[in-house]
Amino acid sequence: MIQRSVLLALSASLMALAAPGQAMPGAAQDSFAAATKALARGDGIAAEADLQRALQAGASKSEIAAAMGEALIDQGAIDKAREWLAPGQFSPAEAGHGWRMLGMLERLTGNLGAAGKAYDQALKVSGKDPLLWVEIGRMRYSGGEQLQAVDAAERALAAAPDNPRALEFKAELVRDAQGYAAAIPLYERALEANGNDLALLGGYAAALGEAGRASDMLAVTRHMLEVAPHSPRAFFLQAVLAARAGQIDLARSLLSRTKGKLATDPAGMLLQGLLDLEAGNANVAADELAVLADRQPANQRVQLLLARALYASGDYNQLFTRFGALAQRSDASPYLLTLLGRANEDQGNRAAAAALLDRAAAPASPPLQPIFEADSPAVLGSRFAAEPSALGLAVPYVRSLLVAGNRSAAAQAAGQFLRARPGSDSALGLLGDVELYSGAPGAALQHYDLAARVRFPDLLLLRMGEAFVGVGQPGAAQPVVARYLAAFPGSRLAARMAANMAALAGDWQTAAGLLDNLRLRGGNQDVRLLADLSFAQLRSGDASAALISGQRAWELQPNSPVAAQALGMAMAEVGEDTAGARQLLLQARRMGGDNPLLQAALTKLH
Repeated sequence: MIQRSVLLALSASLMALAAPGQAMPGAAQDSFAAATKALARGDGIAAEADLQRALQAGASKSEIAAAMGEALIDQGAIDKAREWLAPGQFSPAEAGHGWRMLGMLERLTGNLGAAGKAYDQALKVSGKDPLLWVEIGRMRYSGGEQLQAVDAAERALAAAPDNPRALEFKAELVRDAQGYAAAIPLYERALEANGNDLALLGGYAAALGEAGRASDMLAVTRHMLEVAPHSPRAFFLQAVLAARAGQIDLARSLLSRTKGKLATDPAGMLLQGLLDLEAGNANVAADELAVLADRQPANQRVQLLLARALYASGDYNQLFTRFGALAQRSDASPYLLTLLGRANEDQGNRAAAAALLDRAAAPASPPLQPIFEADSPAVLGSRFAAEPSALGLAVPYVRSLLVAGNRSAAAQAAGQFLRARPGSDSALGLLGDVELYSGAPGAALQHYDLAARVRFPDLLLLRMGEAFVGVGQPGAAQPVVARYLAAFPGSRLAARMAANMAALAGDWQTAAGLLDNLRLRGGNQDVRLLADLSFAQLRSGDASAALISGQRAWELQPNSPVAAQALGMAMAEVGEDTAGARQLLLQARRMGGDNPLLQAALTKLH
């Protein structure tokens, strides 16, 4: 028969494991419970104060170490948190929590190996803890194991379907792969019992905004400020709304209320640079955007904004230094070519300006090229060889090899990177690029599809469209583009692709609607877009609108054969100024060559 003393000891152990804080004296238990509530609402300062009171009331350090570490992490006091967590001295009831917090601390400081070891310890005592699986998922995501992170998110939700942190992590993954609208229901589920959670509210507000629900987004940000009157994220989101509405001064005022707390965040840096540029502070904007452009060399929007800022500030030397090589590529943006052309004109270099402006006005769209990488393989190769699994080294190195035309070396490096990071969307997409430009579009599609399950940027959509053409199935891209545009309605590239596909299918009404929407969203300076819009409006029966769009395109770039043809065709259809219409059409033929549409318009004039 088991002795009574043994039974009592066993009972006490089970109680300690089952109910954190119950072995403490009564006053300590009350303070510990208050700290737990403070942590649940994200108030690390209050939690720390309550835990200090628990310690003074008789709680042991091992009993409060995990919670104290969490409170200090919430405050950003990483070094102090390490003092409590690194020894690994946790009471049995708090062991799972403690190891999870130590793992989080290591993850946040970039020490993923140590984070993994801490999470392994946590798994031994709390393997079904949903918060642990969320942490493991975030570690995997940071470490380039994104597909494995998706699995961790599913494990977290399986353990606790209504856990707010598990729902939040799943929403973030869904947002990247399926769009903001798909993530909204997950945020709403998480907020049902946690309506004042700032992290959830911020994610929810951003998703609403990107899904086009601006008034709902504004309401959520106002609630955030009721919960936390100085919330930097709430002010930032309101600044985004103001900027989208064209209220630049209001947006600048709102962004200033973040007190610089988002100064190193890419979204904050982009908005600050854009607002300074719109406000006429081109020099300041150029300095801000240059930092972001160096961090995100493949982000075309950032690069073009920087080019615009450099041109507006008159820093032509820096403009040519940064973008001269990119402008030499066959797929250089007409906007970039125009900026560099105008800069050469301003400096009196008319020959160089004419060459650039002629290329900007060229009617033909260049074939898709590998993503630009400024550094050469010789510069990047030794760094990659030293650390082939590093995302920041593998991606630029493989891209540089593709730009240089060394496809075999690119394939070898991309394969090596994928073997090191088998669940990485970046590695999958990179190998897909190598296969696409090496004449294996079918294999590229398979890797692109896997990458898109994690993150689906529109540049990936563009390359998928090229791969569909490569396998002889251009029509297969149309439903993919349609689904993408429904998921990511803010994507200008997807809208452009959808408009082109609608035009090819003869659906001119849809094409005109998509192109006009792009014009309203900042495309009123895009000559090719305006010319295409004019043609779509003409074919859909709205000659008057086609005339306005064609006139705008031609005024922006009178030497563009595309603009000249668009305006000439619209004038021919309207029947006014037939001599002017004929002159424009002949100019378009002389500069861009003949085509059936141009010939039909000339015949109509006769």
